[in-house]
Amino acid sequence: MHTAYISHAVCQKHFMGHHHPESPARLRAIEDRLHAAHLYDYLYHHDAPMAHHAHLARVHDRDYIDRIEAAAPYDGLVELDGDTIMGPHTLDAAYHAAGGGVFAVDWILRGQGKNAFVACRPPGHHATRNESMGFCLFNNVAVAAAHALEQHGLKRVAIVDFDVHHGNGTEDIFRDDPRVMLVSTFQHPFYPHCGADTVSDHIINLPMPPLTLGKAYRETFETRGLPKLDAFAPEMIFISAGFDAHREDDMGQFGLVEADYIWITEQIMAIAERHAHGRIISLLEGGYDLSALGRSVAAHIKTLAEL
Repeated sequence: MHTAYISHAVCQKHFMGHHHPESPARLRAIEDRLHAAHLYDYLYHHDAPMAHHAHLARVHDRDYIDRIEAAAPYDGLVELDGDTIMGPHTLDAAYHAAGGGVFAVDWILRGQGKNAFVACRPPGHHATRNESMGFCLFNNVAVAAAHALEQHGLKRVAIVDFDVHHGNGTEDIFRDDPRVMLVSTFQHPFYPHCGADTVSDHIINLPMPPLTLGKAYRETFETRGLPKLDAFAPEMIFISAGFDAHREDDMGQFGLVEADYIWITEQIMAIAERHAHGRIISLLEGGYDLSALGRSVAAHIKTLAEL
């Protein structure tokens, strides 16, 4: 065994309303599928600790962190924007979601395992340095990547974001930091309506049109993403693992299936083996059709665990 599964019970208590797609049932669907596929017991299981203010302040303005804390309700729901809502357990869940990635970095760089999947919510890749949006409060993958750089002294890390939506928050945070390469595949035009015009040596955005299927997706990723990632030679790779590009997920209009997620994972693993001693941390982002989400995450984790 060399793969960790990191989660926390409070992440299932984060609730944004009965009809909100980013629901507690997402984590239950993932764990149910891991049990059904006989994968659950092959993983190292850890509770995600809470991130500290210092972890968050590496990627978020302190006044933004203060605003999120001040907005947290004791009961009922508070709307931060049209998509992002806080309930009584949301703040705790957000701190644990960010802390899960920090824990994974420490766990792997202490040599205790090779890779990890952080099954926490709320997701994070739309959260900018000073703005919540798209269901996201703290940018979990950015917090983890910054921890690897600042606490452990890594020189280069990469983030691969295969959510159907562009990782605009991650781009905002690392726009001026050449130590971080972001490779983001996403449907365009689509929410959050940005990223297609970015020109950067280390922000590699790969917009694709609606109805993109696996073959076209793989071609784009293989010809325009992987060579840049390989040349960058990251010392650790992070994945913003959104599964809403699945053909059964009506949050987007892509047509990926489990085999495509296996292929993507294998490509990332090959680069991690060449440059990063196999070190990968994957953090849950989107994925809203519960059956497709469970199956896709199980395929992703099975590939990471080389089972």
